[in-house]
Amino acid sequence: MEFKDYYEVMGLARDATQDEIKRAYRKLARKYHPDVSDDADAEARFKEVGEAYEALKDPEKRAAYDQLGANWKEGQDFRPPPGWDEGFEFSGDGAGGPSGEQFSDFFETLFRQGQARGDGHTGHREFHMHGEDRRARISVDLRDSYTGATRSITLHAPEFTEDGRIVTRDRTLHVKIPKGIRDGQQIRLTGQGGPGIGKGKTGDLFLEVELRPGNRYRVDDIDVYLNLPVAPWEAALGATVTVPLLSGNVDLKIPAGSNQGSKLRLKGKGIPAKQPGNLYVVLDVTLPPADSDEAKALYEKMSKEMAFDPRASL
Repeated sequence: MEFKDYYEVMGLARDATQDEIKRAYRKLARKYHPDVSDDADAEARFKEVGEAYEALKDPEKRAAYDQLGANWKEGQDFRPPPGWDEGFEFSGDGAGGPSGEQFSDFFETLFRQGQARGDGHTGHREFHMHGEDRRARISVDLRDSYTGATRSITLHAPEFTEDGRIVTRDRTLHVKIPKGIRDGQQIRLTGQGGPGIGKGKTGDLFLEVELRPGNRYRVDDIDVYLNLPVAPWEAALGATVTVPLLSGNVDLKIPAGSNQGSKLRLKGKGIPAKQPGNLYVVLDVTLPPADSDEAKALYEKMSKEMAFDPRASL
């Protein structure tokens, strides 16, 4: 069985619009109509053009035909690849084209299926395909993972116009952010994906979450790290400070003799889950500026009275 390149038959590119397909058919049908053309093969060409138009004018048939890909050549020996029409459902009946004409074996193999009816005709396959699932990436505040939230997001969605061209339109969705959502997880919005073909259901939209932790937070799976500024005397002498966490304020005891980068664990204060993560407070010892005479005098007194050499271990 020979492959039929319907786009080549009609002199069209594979991304031709439906209007371009219609104009090409009208032009070629007039050219090869047996009552008009003197070409010896006019009748065969007229039928070939009619078959190509029958396949491409219907978005459902065209979508199914396009599943075969663009690597096949006109006249090449053809057998439908296994599972080429996977995901399609078929319904209805009737045979032949609009006027009952008989098309090639290639056309019949692709677009006719079914059980023979009492009059010997086979059922006409109308295509119903589930819409394409789509994906997008969204940023979510770390705070929303702790509390859950409903947020409005705007996506740039490609759509087909009536003439078959692709345009990009913005659409706004109200999305429920589940409590405990983690970086890399997905939120599924049923029925918000690509439109189905025929009676096929609309696809789903999967939103991949990227947590936006903020300046002082860092996230590692379900554990959260917070860089906490502390004064030198708080680190050296020890102190109890109030830390404003995303889950609420907590009084944190800083042990005496703490150093820059010391980590203090707050169990269960990380990303909420059945087994919640931990929150690690990383101490950031911050020096007060020497921006006044008094501050400068204090630093000078420390340099003279404290036997401290930060490079003694080098």
